[in-house]
Amino acid sequence: MKLIPQIEGSNLDSKVISNTNKKKTLLRICLGMLVSLALFSCTEKEPKRNTAKGESQPRVVATSTIIANLAQEVGGDEIQVSGILKPGADPHVYEPVPADTRVLEQADLILYNGYNLEPGLIKLMNASGEKARKLPVGEAVKSLQLDKGKGEVVPDPHVWGSAENAIAMTNAIRDALIELSPEDKEELTKNALQLTNELKQLHSWINQQIQTIPEDKRRLITTHDAFQYYGRAYGIAIAGTLIGISTEEQPSAQTVKRLVESVKKIGVPAIFAETTINPALIKTVAQEAGVKLAPNQLYSDSIGAKGSDGDSYIKMMQANTRTIVEALGGKYTPFKPQK
Repeated sequence: MKLIPQIEGSNLDSKVISNTNKKKTLLRICLGMLVSLALFSCTEKEPKRNTAKGESQPRVVATSTIIANLAQEVGGDEIQVSGILKPGADPHVYEPVPADTRVLEQADLILYNGYNLEPGLIKLMNASGEKARKLPVGEAVKSLQLDKGKGEVVPDPHVWGSAENAIAMTNAIRDALIELSPEDKEELTKNALQLTNELKQLHSWINQQIQTIPEDKRRLITTHDAFQYYGRAYGIAIAGTLIGISTEEQPSAQTVKRLVESVKKIGVPAIFAETTINPALIKTVAQEAGVKLAPNQLYSDSIGAKGSDGDSYIKMMQANTRTIVEALGGKYTPFKPQK
């Protein structure tokens, strides 16, 4: 009779042992799954850290869209380039926002045009971004001097109007990026060479296009005085503008009247509005002078929005040349650079 409890106790012990073993096995399985999950998670996250290349790249900030585009072409995948101004924004009158201060403070290199193109940003840049080197890219080109009247002569900041000047700007950007990231010298040099080769072809192409305009029609009348370098480089006279080199100026009724009279006297077939300036007044000039306003606006101080016909420096110059040639009676041939 006493054996029964012993047998039952033995069965109970076996069950306890069995349950314990099951629990240990289950625990081992759970631990194994957790370890596997942890390893899997690490494996998944590692590529994300590796692909976040921008975190370790030099940070370059450009003020204007034109300089940002040239810097991106030269920097390629080696340099992190960000621009402050958005496509279509006017650098002459841009008023900085708090976010601009943060961007400048984080920069290793600040590329700006210079010649007082972007006065608000130059002032902010000098007050912040202390650790960054500051390079006035446009000042790689000797400026034209324009008379504002009353004996005041100022440098013309619109140096990119000549593709040859853009080559000088590109080389200045290349040298600054190599100094910032010497280990990428070979790639940066290659990118700059590719860009300058295309700019040389662009320069020759623009010359050829302007020459198709009848000689007595090679006169350009625009909203503001932003095309002096273009005119001198490609043999087209700047016959008149509504305002001077800065869009801060407000034309008087007398100024509008004088330009209308000038347009009538010169006899140009068309005058031109610009993408960064309200076209209302230049439309008035066209109507009162009895001439056509060119159907497409010129890109003056900014490249175009992404997807537009002027969303890079080279495309902007192509678009402007086409607009000018077609409106003034020339024969346009598309730009086809040789690689």
